[in-house]
Amino acid sequence: MKNLIDIKRLTKEEIDTIITRAAEFKTASQDPARGEINYTGGISDFARLGERLYRANSCANKTACLMFFENSTRTKCSFLIAADKLGMNVIDFNAQTSSLSKGETLKDTLDNLYYMGVNTIVLRHGEDDITDKISKEVTLPLAFINAGDGQNAHPTQALLDYMTLLEKLGTVERKKIVIVGDVSHSRVAKSNLALLNKMGADVHFFAPEYFTPKNKGEYAAIWETDYDTAISDADVIMLLRIQTERLNGEESEMAKHYSEKYCLTSERLAKYAPDAILMHPGPVNRGVEMSSELLDSPKGRTILEQVRNGVYVRMAVLEGVKG
Repeated sequence: MKNLIDIKRLTKEEIDTIITRAAEFKTASQDPARGEINYTGGISDFARLGERLYRANSCANKTACLMFFENSTRTKCSFLIAADKLGMNVIDFNAQTSSLSKGETLKDTLDNLYYMGVNTIVLRHGEDDITDKISKEVTLPLAFINAGDGQNAHPTQALLDYMTLLEKLGTVERKKIVIVGDVSHSRVAKSNLALLNKMGADVHFFAPEYFTPKNKGEYAAIWETDYDTAISDADVIMLLRIQTERLNGEESEMAKHYSEKYCLTSERLAKYAPDAILMHPGPVNRGVEMSSELLDSPKGRTILEQVRNGVYVRMAVLEGVKG
């Protein structure tokens, strides 16, 4: 894998390879003495497994540069932790204190970073398709990882969500997975849809009119018109954050009433989809997409498991890209 730009460009086999490697990293990271995994080998065998997976890899002496032009907690911190676990050097790039503020182009900045010894660029940006565009402009052998570009794609989020679903369900094939919320502004929804369709899931969307994309016909999913009907008997309910920073004035006014009709509570979940797995890419707006009591309940624990899996998926991606 030269770069990770978009889920659409990955084959099913490439996705499986990433998830398998992430699972190996996760196995080597857990402590069997604390009962975190069901590992049949002894402690010494476990230690050797960890040493093989962490130290005998191609990332030693490599340098990753994290270029985040949008705010982030989960994605940025998990990439930092993932790179550190792999033994990589890490640059936490700050655009405001860089020469970009003096007029240098992003391409020239990347060229200079390469000659300093940077191998991998992890890029988050508000512009759609920028990771793809800049990877084509830069002719040097840098590897690019899309950490979220505008409203276009967020491939590592979809991969970590898929890993979590495999742990919970074994397979997503023919499972009813309902994606709910601010679909029109969501790169997570697009990347998850692309991945889940590849793997044979039954994907449904629900969004109020003001969060429904104008090109919804291009989304290969079933669009529901009623919230409760949408989530009924779902295997998975994936809630999306209301992206207040991307809303125009009219959308912002209508979104103020979102929670009155669409906030997911324990009672609502128990009534319509009691066995559903609850997911959210974060950050959660408590009392908007879901209630605080549901988030803090055992059902909400899966959201933290997504966060944990993000570290191992991003380890696998950092190791896998070649530039």
